[in-house]
Amino acid sequence: MTTKTTSTRDQILSLLKKKKQMTVSSMAKELAITEMAVRRHLNTLERDHIVETSLLRQAMGRPTNVYQLSAEGQELFPRNYRDLTIELLRNIQEIEGLEKVQELFDQRKEKMRLRYEKRMFLKDFDSRVHELQTIQNEQGYMVEVEKNEDGTYTFKEYNCPIAEVAKEFPVVCKAEMELFKDLLKTAHVDCQTCMATGQEGHCCYKIKQSETM
Repeated sequence: MTTKTTSTRDQILSLLKKKKQMTVSSMAKELAITEMAVRRHLNTLERDHIVETSLLRQAMGRPTNVYQLSAEGQELFPRNYRDLTIELLRNIQEIEGLEKVQELFDQRKEKMRLRYEKRMFLKDFDSRVHELQTIQNEQGYMVEVEKNEDGTYTFKEYNCPIAEVAKEFPVVCKAEMELFKDLLKTAHVDCQTCMATGQEGHCCYKIKQSETM
């Protein structure tokens, strides 16, 4: 988490990162501000799911609320997942070849299919498309879906959490398209634009129902 100036909000987050759990009074003391000011920031952070609270039972006196960073709050601090992932994939490709990288993403695709296909159970094609939109949005893809006059769907993803990986390893995009086909029970999923290749600022799929469905 890097900022040019250190705001009270950032100071609170830094304290929680270092101390793990803190009470309102201990934060107010550390920051030399009022408890009311601390609570105001914590209310906003809790609303945004950046911090969470729990009750701390003490040997004497009433239980008190303690605050800590949520999983989302932890992600505000610098991570190096992208570079680590790319480096590991490069090493795998160098040692065992691109086929091994493809195999890894095929395995990932299969695990995701097993995880999500129960959400498609007994759904018609239109409902499957919208359920896929929900699934992708849960993963941060910012999906918009439009049904065209010919019955096909335009499926646009405005964010790709793994775009940097996909730029170097296009097998990621291939695996995603195969996952879509499996979940929608159609062979007609065509990638028209892909942000990983720099074509557009979004990925766009044309989806058509299989005649046999």
